[in-house]
Formats: sequence, C-alpha cells, structure tokens
Amino acid sequence: MSTEAESTQAKLRRLEELREAARHAGSEKAVERQHSQGKLLARERVEKLLDPGSFVELDRYVRHREAEFGMREKRPYGDAVVTGYGTIFGRRVCVFSQDFTVFGGSLSEVFAEKVCKVMDMAARFGCPVIGINDSGGARIQEGVVSLAGYAEIFWRNVQASGVIPQLSLVMGPCAGGAVYSPAITDFVLMVEGSSYMFITGPDVVKTVTGEEVSFEELGGAATHAAKSGVAHFISSSEEACLEDARYLLSFLPQNNVDAPPYFEPSDPPSREDVELDTLIPDDPARPYDMKEVVRRVVDEGEFLEVHERWAENLICGFARLNGHPVGVVGNQPRALAGVLDIDSSVKGARFVRTCDAFNIPLVTFVDVPGFLPGTAQEWGGIIRHGAKLLYAYAEATVPKLAVITRKAYGGAYDVMSSKHIRADFNFAWPTAEVAVMGPEGAVNIVFRRELEDAPDAEARRAELIEDYRARFANPYVAAERGYVDDVIEPRRTRPVLADALETALTKRERRPPRKHGNIPL
Repeated sequence: MSTEAESTQAKLRRLEELREAARHAGSEKAVERQHSQGKLLARERVEKLLDPGSFVELDRYVRHREAEFGMREKRPYGDAVVTGYGTIFGRRVCVFSQDFTVFGGSLSEVFAEKVCKVMDMAARFGCPVIGINDSGGARIQEGVVSLAGYAEIFWRNVQASGVIPQLSLVMGPCAGGAVYSPAITDFVLMVEGSSYMFITGPDVVKTVTGEEVSFEELGGAATHAAKSGVAHFISSSEEACLEDARYLLSFLPQNNVDAPPYFEPSDPPSREDVELDTLIPDDPARPYDMKEVVRRVVDEGEFLEVHERWAENLICGFARLNGHPVGVVGNQPRALAGVLDIDSSVKGARFVRTCDAFNIPLVTFVDVPGFLPGTAQEWGGIIRHGAKLLYAYAEATVPKLAVITRKAYGGAYDVMSSKHIRADFNFAWPTAEVAVMGPEGAVNIVFRRELEDAPDAEARRAELIEDYRARFANPYVAAERGYVDDVIEPRRTRPVLADALETALTKRERRPPRKHGNIPL
C-alpha cells in the first residue's frame, strides 16, 4: 500500500474519530444522569422526532472559542446543541436540540450561531423549525456574548412568525430570558414532571416575595397548561411529546404560501349523524359537550385540542373536514355556560390568528350567552381582551364557516364569527337563539315598570318571556335578514359544512394597504 493511500486511510480514520467524539460530547456521568431522570439525549430526541434515517446533522464539529473564561481545556465538538434537518411524514423540517449533557445545555456564542443558522435555513427554504429546549440558560463564562446570542434567536423567531410554523418542545429546564424564544413560537409542548419554564426560579421568588413554591408549582407543565396558558400541549412522556409534535405538524402547511396538507378522507362528506338532532337539551339552562358536536362532524371524529386545560369555556383545535385541515373554535356550555371571559378571548384570538397566518380555514360552533360579568373581568380588561377575539376574526381572510347551535346573545354573537364581521357561511340549528340577550333578562329590562305594578307579576313575566322567545329567541329572524344563510337539521351539519368549505377554498380577499393593524394587545 502506498504512502498516499495510507494517508487517505488515516484521514478517514480521523474523520470517524471526530464524528464519534461529536456524537458522545457529554460525559458518561452526564449521560447516565440524563437517562436516570427518564430523559432522552439530544440526538435521541431528534431521531425519534424525525422519520427514521432522515436526519442530516449540521455543524457537528463546531467548538466554542478558546478564549472562554475557565473553559480552555473543555472544548467538545458540537458544543451544547445538535442542529440539522430531516423529514416528518416525508415533509422537510429543520430542527435544533439542546444538549444538557454538555455544559448543562448552556447557550454560548457558537451555540447561538448554530441555532441561528438552522433557523435561517428554515425561513429561506420555507419549512417548519422545531426547537427542543433543555438548557440551564446562558453560559456564564461568556458573559454578555451569550445574552447577545439569545437576542439573535429572538429576532429570528419574530421574523419567522407567521411565515413558517415554529414549534417549541420543552423537555427540561427553560428559565430566565430563554423562555421568550418558546413564547414567541406558534406552539409550546411540555412534558409532565420533567420540563419547567419560569422567568425567575423558586429561590429568587422566595427572596423577593417570600413565597415558597416548588419548581413544578411555579413553572411545571401542569401549571402552564391550566393556569398560565403558556403550554399549548402537555404529554406524559418525552416519546409522547415527540409523537404529539409530529401529529400537530400534519395539520400545518410548510409555510404561509403553501396550502395545509390534504389527506384523502375515508369518512364520506355526505355522512349524517342523527344523534345530533337530540344532542341539545330541551332545557336551555342545561349544558352539553361541544366537543361531542365537533367529533360527530369532523373526519373520523378526530380532534386535536389546543390549550385543552386552559380557558375551558372555549375550545380550540385542529381537525379535518373532507380531508382538509380546519381550525375549530367553539363555546363550551359545560364550562361557565360557554361565556367569553378574558382568558378564553385571548385563547381564541391567538388560535384564530395562527390559523389565518397559515391558510387554515376556520369552523366556529356558537353557543354563547355573552361576556362574563363582574368587577374582576371589567378591571382585568375584558373590553380590551374581548376586542382581541373580535379583531382576530374580522382580520382573518381564510374561509370562515359558523354554526349557531343554541345561544348567540349580545355582542358575543357579533364576535363569534358572525356574518357582520365577514364570515363566509353562517348556519343555524332550529334550537338557535339569536338575540340581544336571553328572554328572562330582556323581559326584566323592557317590562320592569309594568311588572312592578302588575298584581300577577310572575304570571305576566312568564307570559312575556314566552312571547319574547317565540318572537326573538329563534334563528328565523336572523335568517330573514340574511344574517344566517340557512337553518339546517343538526344531522346535516357535516355535509353542509363540507360543501361550504369546498366552495370557499378558492376565496381571495384583498387586504387594505397598511404596514399592519393595531390589535388591542
């Protein structure tokens, strides 16, 4: 064998050694500790997230600057983040995964450069970017340079917002300024028992406020799913979280120019469901489950709910209708009678705007008695927050379909995708009540003086309530005006919506020439 051939073989061996060193950058002790906590390694997460064998790693030989304070002898390849691209269900995605086994996943200058590079690629190529977060925060040894790295990532999050889908999977700690990158992205997924997000940790909270709180109570998955609304989805394990992310992406387009992915349906669009005819209780005060309505209408009954545990009086989520992804919004009579309050208004507005940004049609199921009254709501800004939902629906240019199942009262009727804020198709069930307010409230206001002086006030009140209900608490007055396009049998909801959606898919709506609107944030 020639000297030249031997040199080539040596170079190949050197490449293999470097590749192996990059793949096992974390110490054995750190790897063992990660696994003992039920957590996967950075590359393991990426490989489980992506289609088998599709991951292409980038910048695996990047190392931090030798001048780092106190770190000259510790320069692992790849630093503390794994970056690259691959496919999910055959569709291209870019991904970065923070490696807690290397310097606690702390962010350095080269760490940030790797992340920014893959984010730039995603924006340039028009594909989703998925960030897997598991980090102790900024690398102290680099000082302000690491803070600059965070800001560069934040800036790219904002530039990509509404252009490509951005998903954040929090699979460990995410604290301090680091939380703002996931907060800007479209969806945040967390794992119960092992992921945490907070601006300041329990020790700082105790020092400043005197409150004693655990990591889980302060910023765990359950807290952010039910109380803060920061987490859109929570999962019982890392494997489940990665699978949830894959499923979520199946409803989203590659970017804001592409249409969302269509799948040939096995559920016929003409299917009727007779159970819907009797689903609404005869007593208007009795609740029912709006999720049951949704499942009986959409393809195969599959409904991926977003923010399932937060603001439960409004449901939001993804489904398919005749193979087309749709965003579903609906008042939930089982929680606060389906009223709109501060949290549900914010929840709905954010979801509607996300669907509009990514060309996903909206289907709204309306059963809303109004906005929640009370000083807590008024002082908390229900006017401002309720306006967000109104603004989001009015701004949206995707196809908008609505079905009024029961109550549609007052300003909340206007807000919930009414014809007046340019919904494309509005339908009502015979059980629908479209009015300024409920019969009882209307009679008490309009006939207050008459009832005060009436000798048989209760009998007269009951008579007036029945008269009001007959004249106004029905869908036909609205239908006479064209505010409702048709009153349909509940069993026909699926075929009617499927046909309306096919008609509206070619919708084109011009926006006014402006930089951007001024939503009441």
